[in-house]
Amino acid sequence: MSNDELTRRDFVTMTVAAGLAAAAGSDVSAQQAGEKTVEIKTPDGTCDAAFIHPASGDHQAVIIWPDAFGLRPSMRDMAKRLAAAGYSVLVPNPFYRLAKSPVYEDASKVNFQTERAKITPLMGSITADGTVERDAPAFVAWLDMQKEVDRNKKIGTQGYCMGGGLVVRTAAAVPGRIGAGASFHGGGLVTDRPNSPHLLAPKIKARMYFGIATNDDMQQPTAKDTLKAAFEAAKNPAKIEVYANALHGWCMSDMPVAAGAPPIYNQADAERAWTELLALYKAALA
Repeated sequence: MSNDELTRRDFVTMTVAAGLAAAAGSDVSAQQAGEKTVEIKTPDGTCDAAFIHPASGDHQAVIIWPDAFGLRPSMRDMAKRLAAAGYSVLVPNPFYRLAKSPVYEDASKVNFQTERAKITPLMGSITADGTVERDAPAFVAWLDMQKEVDRNKKIGTQGYCMGGGLVVRTAAAVPGRIGAGASFHGGGLVTDRPNSPHLLAPKIKARMYFGIATNDDMQQPTAKDTLKAAFEAAKNPAKIEVYANALHGWCMSDMPVAAGAPPIYNQADAERAWTELLALYKAALA
């Protein structure tokens, strides 16, 4: 094992542990989370998912949409940190139509270029029209049957990279239950196609947050303005920010890095994004 691998693993472990401790304070029992792999029936089959929640009580629910590397240990760690903050969290395998999770155990070891032929159809299996619109109601219905979920409170949803657009579609598919949606370095939020996620703004009642990577903004500098205008026109203004020092994928601790390229994971901006996320949920999931 290289020193870099050891450092990365130790850092992620310490970061998660610190997050758990900070959220739990002096209550040791609050640091304990229930975790299980579950199966959820959808119109398209059976989705395997991680369900992670505080040790006791019923809580606001959150659905996390992973990036292109799917449900894996780093996504479970994120859910554990949310559970420590008091949420019952579902992380579905977005690729269940084609494969069981985890497709990748450790995204940091993935060469996206050599794996593109595998990743592209996986992504297509969830980004296709109608998929989220069938999945999201099934996930919400399943959550509302769990004793760990407070059905009297709204549900939050967050997504990363590919998952950013899935958040928007989820909020539009179940507007009566989704109270908050957060997209971080989301891809394909504004396109020229009739199924562009930003066009769903009139259907969304949730409070929305969009954190945009600086290189995504450079490639599509007008997207943030189009996104902002769409939600303002729907009388549901969204908070939209460009993270000036953050690259696409900055929130993911195991984001792979090409040879000779700078690191993508950015601890400072990932923590800033986490603070925005918790503030959004606190305000909107009443």
